[in-house]
Amino acid sequence: MTELAESTQPHRLSELIDVGRYPLHDPESPGYRQAVAEARLGLRQRGCAVIRDLVRPEGVRCLSDEIVARKATTHYSTQVINPYFHTETDPRYDDDHPINTFLERSSGFIPGDSWEPGCATDTVFRSPELVRFLAASLEVPELYCYADPLAGLTANILDPGQQFTWHFDTNDFAVTVLVDQADDGGLFEYVPMIRSGDNEGFDHIGEVLAGGRRGIITLDLRPGDLQIFQGRYSLHRVTRVPVDSAPRHAAIFAYTEQPGVIGRLARTQQLFGRVLPEHIAAEEQRVRSDQLLD
Repeated sequence: MTELAESTQPHRLSELIDVGRYPLHDPESPGYRQAVAEARLGLRQRGCAVIRDLVRPEGVRCLSDEIVARKATTHYSTQVINPYFHTETDPRYDDDHPINTFLERSSGFIPGDSWEPGCATDTVFRSPELVRFLAASLEVPELYCYADPLAGLTANILDPGQQFTWHFDTNDFAVTVLVDQADDGGLFEYVPMIRSGDNEGFDHIGEVLAGGRRGIITLDLRPGDLQIFQGRYSLHRVTRVPVDSAPRHAAIFAYTEQPGVIGRLARTQQLFGRVLPEHIAAEEQRVRSDQLLD
């Protein structure tokens, strides 16, 4: 990454984000309060908020250029997984049970150590103004940039022919910016709050995995849209990108309510193909916050 780092120039947030429409620097302004109120409403009602055109067209081009420049560092993988990222059948359940229903996940991730400090994508991710806005939208006292060295700042890559099948996240919420839109397909779909902390919701999940459409919401995302999504309890996917389409690229910004959080060992290995000493140390000290399958 030396060559990229040497060519990087500092970016001002106003060059990347539409601060006229979304005055993130002024929490007392009507525009800021309206944006927060709308985001809160979406999260409360549907587990998802979309802030349209948050990133300026010029900013989208910067993010796109940075993703393309780093695509050589992408870890691609194709797995057949259930919604909990498991790959092995469980004989305690029927063959058509969600735990024993496996679908193709084929995608790639650019890891966090591919982004040097000060690049445009890193500037948006670490912006105190954006972090404050996200915390207000999620109605939490404070947020911190995810300390995980691989999963904090990433980009999800769906090249032609790939899909990210139905799954749940291990974190309570995710923040993404669609950067490059597929010509067709590559649609984000989800079922809000299909499970809870004390109810796995297997019946409804089974319907969706079998092709049912009950409760599914499909988002019409455009480049520059920022999405706040509560994926721990909402089943979700990105549909397949056709083989004759342009790829789909999305920047993923991960935050936590506590500082110093490191991701889970198994999921890190699946998504990035490697783990670091920080992941091993964190796994030895981890205490689960719920008993969901993952």
